[in-house]
Amino acid sequence: MDLKETRLDSKPVYEGDFIKVFKDNVKLPDGSAGMREHIVHPGAVAVLAILDNGNLLMERQFRYAPHRVFIELPAGKIDHGEDILLTAQRELLEETGYLASQWTHLTTAWPCIGFSDERMEYFLARGLTYQGQQLDDGEFLEVFELSLSDALDLIRQGKINDSKTMIGIFWLEKVLNGWEN
Repeated sequence: MDLKETRLDSKPVYEGDFIKVFKDNVKLPDGSAGMREHIVHPGAVAVLAILDNGNLLMERQFRYAPHRVFIELPAGKIDHGEDILLTAQRELLEETGYLASQWTHLTTAWPCIGFSDERMEYFLARGLTYQGQQLDDGEFLEVFELSLSDALDLIRQGKINDSKTMIGIFWLEKVLNGWEN
């Protein structure tokens, strides 16, 4: 069965600094017409940064849309044309102040497939050295350490509930238990 939908036309509804919203008319697999609204996003990275003591670097950050503070992995959007590894390295340094000597790409996840083309690239970073935080203007966050077992407990308790962070921590648990990437 061919499940593909074909775009017939597309109308921009909103164009912001880094996301764009479109309303498309589509031809559905059965030949009928449909309408799809979707967000075009540049993609993002999330970094599982492990300190020499085995703890993860984590952040607390206020997120405007849900109006609350979340516990998250260091993460950020991919700039246009930027290599994803360079994005991960840049975001780790900017947000936490750390450089890493060892980088491993873990996976790609699509967090919002019902309405966005955003993809999240996950990296494992080791061999960390502190260089000094370089936050963007208007960016405020708190960096702290957390063991993997404590992170998993916070997920069970509903205190870590950001999907990118949950996925990353579950991946890290598998990788550290010998699951080959």
